[in-house]
Amino acid sequence: MSREVFVSYSQPDRERAFEVVAALEANGFSVWIAPRDVSPSADWAEEIIDAITAARVMVLVFSSHSNASPQVRREVERAVHKQLPVLPFRIEEVLPSKSLEYFLSSQHWLDAFPPPPETHYARLCAHLSAKLRGAPVADIKDTGRSRILDPALALSLTPAELQFLERHLAYHVGPVAGLLLKRALASAIDRDQLTTQLASELDSEPARRQFIDTCRSLLTQTGRSS
Repeated sequence: MSREVFVSYSQPDRERAFEVVAALEANGFSVWIAPRDVSPSADWAEEIIDAITAARVMVLVFSSHSNASPQVRREVERAVHKQLPVLPFRIEEVLPSKSLEYFLSSQHWLDAFPPPPETHYARLCAHLSAKLRGAPVADIKDTGRSRILDPALALSLTPAELQFLERHLAYHVGPVAGLLLKRALASAIDRDQLTTQLASELDSEPARRQFIDTCRSLLTQTGRSS
């Protein structure tokens, strides 16, 4: 049976992956996840390929475990090969290995930290609703209720701060900086997460760290003066 969402995960993250599935299904999404949805006596690899082919989006429960998993890497590679959108949902602050970065470098990211996780599951559902059903993305960061807000306003960012972030990012990644900033604004729940997501677009760890430090310093200063 065709499902909207294919959930990819590493076995040590099974509990968190099934929490994600429960949140998605509670919000009306049809989800495929192994081993729950593998038919009895079926060929495991064939079932996975069929499920990826039939899905509309892959949610990757991303962690240090999935980062090192050959099975996860094969699933992501198949999804990208079949032009299936991959949405990495990070359950810990880790950057992709080189083998996964090749497939995920242009993808949008969502994070499942800091606690409580329910807030991030709600944001994931809102993002998927917008992507798959054309529903507006709701800002549930503060109230838990659906409010359609400008993401920059939700993070209390001034035009000058937005311009700084875009220019600083463009120094490293070029003219796509504006698009990357827009995507990060749509998912970040605070300024720290925003700078971390933008930094993940950079190629080296020293560059990422310097970017984060510079941006956080500026945003902290402007936050105190506002």
